[in-house]
Amino acid sequence: MIGVNPTDSASLLAAFGALGVLVVIFAESALLVVGFFLPGDTLLFPAGVLCAASAQQAPRLVLWQVLLCAAVGAVAGGQAGYLLGRHGGRPLLARTSRRRVKEVTAQAERMLARYGYRKALVIGRFVPMLRSVLHPAAGALGVPVRTFTIWQTIGGLLWSQSLVLAGYLLGSSVTRVDDYLLPLVALIVAVSLLPLLAEARRTRRERRDHSGQTGS
Repeated sequence: MIGVNPTDSASLLAAFGALGVLVVIFAESALLVVGFFLPGDTLLFPAGVLCAASAQQAPRLVLWQVLLCAAVGAVAGGQAGYLLGRHGGRPLLARTSRRRVKEVTAQAERMLARYGYRKALVIGRFVPMLRSVLHPAAGALGVPVRTFTIWQTIGGLLWSQSLVLAGYLLGSSVTRVDDYLLPLVALIVAVSLLPLLAEARRTRRERRDHSGQTGS
């Protein structure tokens, strides 16, 4: 167990199985700076693949256990992150010295303001890094508890279950899928980062436009 790398999905799944999915997804959704560096998409998708049987070997994980652990970790982690943000999260975010964390926190706040609480809480679940600060940011901004709970639960279930099932379906239909797992995970991460990059571009454009108007 000492040699387990908490940022490596293969190491986590080999050591802890479905329980590792629960703990890591909870931490990624709740623990701010710590969760910022934990695998989310890159853990759920391979976990789904490992639930599938193939001609070469039997399933290495049990599908219902992984689905349940992913759901509990996502929903409970989101709620814990909200409570952390509601009770002192803003000072904690302000004290962090990591520039990237501060940038993503600002993007999370802008996303909540731009899209509204419901849409932001669902979309934000699918964006790496953003989902680690979205829930504490929602708590710090005073998003109503009922609204947050309903929509973070919907977003958490859609995100966690869809990625596990996608991995399972791929593992069931493609032979030797392990050979393609790393490129597939990289593709999932790249696609999920697109909303964050689009938001960053939009913000830079708005700042340029505002600077141009101020200068004129």
